[in-house]
Amino acid sequence: MTLTDLLAPTYVQMLKALSAWLTKAQAQMPGDTADALMSARLAPDMFPLSTQVRFACVQAQEGLYRLKGEAFPPALTQLLDEGRDAGERPGTIADAQARIAQTLALVEALAAQIADGDPDRMIAHDLPMGLVFDLTAEQFARDWAMPQFYFHIMTAYAILRREGVELGKADYVAHMFPFLRPGTMPQS
Repeated sequence: MTLTDLLAPTYVQMLKALSAWLTKAQAQMPGDTADALMSARLAPDMFPLSTQVRFACVQAQEGLYRLKGEAFPPALTQLLDEGRDAGERPGTIADAQARIAQTLALVEALAAQIADGDPDRMIAHDLPMGLVFDLTAEQFARDWAMPQFYFHIMTAYAILRREGVELGKADYVAHMFPFLRPGTMPQS
């Protein structure tokens, strides 16, 4: 299994889950109440839901661009800046769904273009505050790309739950139901 074969399907299934959670929120909450969720936070010093969605999209794109060995395009920098500024301009659920759809299309396109090389090749992962991590491609995928992506996905899930959206474990693992052995689903 290549690193791209690990990351890309994970990004796709979890971004689709995030999209489904936002759809549920919109269906469960009247009028502008659902869009107001985009400003909700778990804690005062944490980014709001709108940022969590954007940063999940950033992490998915960034992970594949780094594996591909390419510089980030301006659109990724713009998305990152939108995420940082989302406390002031949270946008709507429709905006979030559009970003997720764009990211899904991009992840699928990038995954098809990546010729995974040596998992031991070095990746210099630099952060805006000046930190630089020197990681192998495998370390980057395992220790940064996947955990950072899941952090933002799970924070979004937790914000939605905290704000009263009816989500459960089945919403989180919806991608697993095609693998369910027939006859093993508990009857209510």
